[in-house]
Amino acid sequence: MTASNLIGGHVFVAGGLATGGLRYAADIGAEMIQVFVTNPRGWALSEGNPAEDAKLGESGVPVFVHANYLVNFGSPTRATLENSVAVIRHTLRRGAQTGALGVVVHTGSAVSQPREDAMRQIREHLLPLLDEIPDDGPDLLLEPMAGQGQMLCATVQDLGPYLDALDFHPKVGVCLDTCHAFSAGHDLAAPDGVRLTLDALHGVAPGRLKLIHANDSKDTCGSKRDRHENIGAGHIGAQAFGDLMRHPVAAGVPICIETPGKAEKHREDIELLKKLRGD
Repeated sequence: MTASNLIGGHVFVAGGLATGGLRYAADIGAEMIQVFVTNPRGWALSEGNPAEDAKLGESGVPVFVHANYLVNFGSPTRATLENSVAVIRHTLRRGAQTGALGVVVHTGSAVSQPREDAMRQIREHLLPLLDEIPDDGPDLLLEPMAGQGQMLCATVQDLGPYLDALDFHPKVGVCLDTCHAFSAGHDLAAPDGVRLTLDALHGVAPGRLKLIHANDSKDTCGSKRDRHENIGAGHIGAQAFGDLMRHPVAAGVPICIETPGKAEKHREDIELLKKLRGD
C-alpha cells in the first residue's frame, strides 16, 4: 500500500501570507498550500511580514513557494540572469522563513542563444545557489515546461541533462506539472500513459519527485500550449489523476492544483482529487 498524497492548492493571500493563505486553504479544503512570497510578474523583492512568515511556519500545514515567473537562468540577457539569481536567492531565504518544504522554479529557456550556452549558464549560476541552502532549508524544485519555444526542459527525459548540469545536487528536486507534461507529449490520458511517464521520471531522476502540480489541459497532448483546465474538464481527464496517486513514484508526494477559477472551483477540484485518492 502506497503512502497517501496530501492534496491542496495555490492559495490567495489577501489579508496576509499566513492569515489570508490559511483562511483560503480552509475554505477550499486544502491539506497543503503553495504561495508566492514576492511579485510573480516583477523583479521587486518583498521582505514580507516576519510575524506572518512565522505564523505560516508554525501552522503545521505543509508549504511550498513558487518563484517569480520571470526567472530564467538560460536567458542571454545579462539583466535577466542577474535578476534571476537575486530572486531565487531571496525566495529560498523567504521559503526558509516560512518553513517551506520546497521552492518551485521554472526550468527556463535558451531564448535566442545555443542550448549548450544556456546549460552552461545554469551550471554557473544556479549550482552555487544550491550550495547556499542549509540542510534544513527548502529544496529547489525544477518544474519542466510545456515545450514551447526554446524551453530547456519539457519532457521528463529532459530532466536528465538538466540535473547532470547541477551535479544531481542533493537539494534539487522535481515538480511535475501534469498539464505541462501532457502538452510536452506525455500522453497521460492513454490507458498506460501515467505509468510510462512516472516510470520514465524514475529512470532519470529517482527519488527526486517532491511536488505535483495537478492541472488538466485545455489542449491536446503534444500541443506545447500551457493552458490549465479544471480537473476532469480537460483532455487529460479525471482517471489519470487517480492513476497518478496509485503509482509508487508518486507515493506520499503532495499534490497542488493550479486550476482556473476561485474558491468554489478550487474546492470542487480538491474534492474530486480526494475522491480519486479513495477517501
